[in-house]
Amino acid sequence: MALKVRPDQERFVSPVAQSLAEAYPRPDTAWPRLVYDGDELVGFVMAFFDIRFDPENPDDRPRSGLWRLNIADGKQRRGYGRFAVEAVRDEIRRRGRTRLVTVTWAEGEGGPEPFYLGLGFRRTGEMSGDQIVGELDLDA
Repeated sequence: MALKVRPDQERFVSPVAQSLAEAYPRPDTAWPRLVYDGDELVGFVMAFFDIRFDPENPDDRPRSGLWRLNIADGKQRRGYGRFAVEAVRDEIRRRGRTRLVTVTWAEGEGGPEPFYLGLGFRRTGEMSGDQIVGELDLDA
């Protein structure tokens, strides 16, 4: 619960406590994990599995991807975020229900878009609420 991102990033990601509260009633679709380097907590990641962004739309497909990513202030730019995204990608691949990893992000200075694009995610042209939708092919 004490894990904190940089103050300028707080508007882009919910705190771990909120993520855990959202995950608790959804054990089949939420996959929360802590990220450690040895004994040191450096991050938190939560994946989602088989969620429809627009259940009223018959053409909307189930998606799996990255729900939350919090890397601790002072621990960023060390590969922990990449490691966490790769762990999510590997779990999606293991479950075998989709060939894409989905993520959403809010635009803004200091936001996560450069990080996700640098990992190979591409904008889909869709929005989920006020957030941009990005996808990464599992085979990329």
